[in-house]
Amino acid sequence: MSCIPSKEEMQRTLEARHGKELQAKFTGSTVAICGLGGLGSNIAVSLARAGIGRLILIDFDQVDISNLHRQQYRANQIGYCKTDALKENLQEISPYLDIVTHTVRVEENNLTELLQDADIICEAFDDAEAKAMLVNGVLEKLHMKYLIAASGMAGLGSANSIKTRRVMERFYLCGDGVSDVADDIGLVAPRVMLCAAHQAQMVLRILSGNHEP
Repeated sequence: MSCIPSKEEMQRTLEARHGKELQAKFTGSTVAICGLGGLGSNIAVSLARAGIGRLILIDFDQVDISNLHRQQYRANQIGYCKTDALKENLQEISPYLDIVTHTVRVEENNLTELLQDADIICEAFDDAEAKAMLVNGVLEKLHMKYLIAASGMAGLGSANSIKTRRVMERFYLCGDGVSDVADDIGLVAPRVMLCAAHQAQMVLRILSGNHEP
């Protein structure tokens, strides 16, 4: 029989790990994740475990059997909206996490409304055009937000080639910047998770006040 810890118990445990002041920054923050595939679902799990207070999850797609080899979904969730499935999984990890879901496609005309409440925005799309649209839209319309995007995490290349670099004052890019899903064997779980971990780690560094990659 499972016994879920109280909210106070979980908070005290996180404070013991991270320190009370830093954990207060994590708990008081809102992070938006645009795209809930291999990158986004793994970013969300890492941030939930770190004690981020509020996640905004955005994706229009459903869980497919082809997603299971690299995304944080279960076989019995095939056919679920990714927003619903990921929310369910995150609540098992962090039951007091505030989760806002939007089962929509992010576009130029709804970008501001969807992302205006976030402190930090994570770009986690597969499609290159969608990536460019989000990056350009945030830099133009929400330029005071922090944006962490990704480019290049496919194949069996070295894990050490996944890097985080600071492109602009509030814009970071994670990945190797080269590999493409059309190359070699496409996307595999470890390398995608490495890039997602870079994005999640940069979120925590920014919230801690350390803005260097």
